[in-house]
Amino acid sequence: MDLTELLPEDWRDRLDLDPLAMSALSAYVSEEYETQTVYPPREDLFNAFRHTRYADARVLILGQDPYHGPGQAHGLSFSVREGVKLPPSLRNIYKELATDLAVEPTKNGDLTRWADQGVLLLNAVLTVRAGEAASHAKKGWEVFTDAAIRALNDKQERVVFVLWGAYARKKAALITNPLHYVHESAHPSPLSAKLFFGTQPFSAVNKALADAGQTEIAW
Repeated sequence: MDLTELLPEDWRDRLDLDPLAMSALSAYVSEEYETQTVYPPREDLFNAFRHTRYADARVLILGQDPYHGPGQAHGLSFSVREGVKLPPSLRNIYKELATDLAVEPTKNGDLTRWADQGVLLLNAVLTVRAGEAASHAKKGWEVFTDAAIRALNDKQERVVFVLWGAYARKKAALITNPLHYVHESAHPSPLSAKLFFGTQPFSAVNKALADAGQTEIAW
């Protein structure tokens, strides 16, 4: 499996990727899919990039690694397909959305509707072994996804970067273009939800987009 070839062309052309590092990552991920139960399914691996073209990307919501339970991960950070029980972090995201913008909570956890509006729902690590959180961390994915963040930083129209939790907030160092806007807060996990609630990320994103003359996200 050549990960570079699986990546949509518009993103592939924008990412500054080391061929040797990508070859090593491709070999590792291919072996994992062959010998382990790995999420998301192979065909969903680059869903974030498929649903949000580089030219259309105007918001990044950064997660850490995919959900590691069966039927959950489908290639979009924090998202689960319709009919799958909402994970705790997503429930808290919806609670904050309800208080921030009065958007009625839903049982549909599929965030594709956000991705199709230009919200890149990216995890820093794109694969995980079943039942083993962070099992594919530090295997090369971080270099790949840092390249995606840098590519967004290079855009000459505003991108809003939403960084939830200590891990994501470290990526703020990659965002150097003064055109962009960074919203940082605690993670929506139940462990830190008390600090996440009230941070109003969704209205902040829409204000930052509107201030740059862009259409707001219909959350």
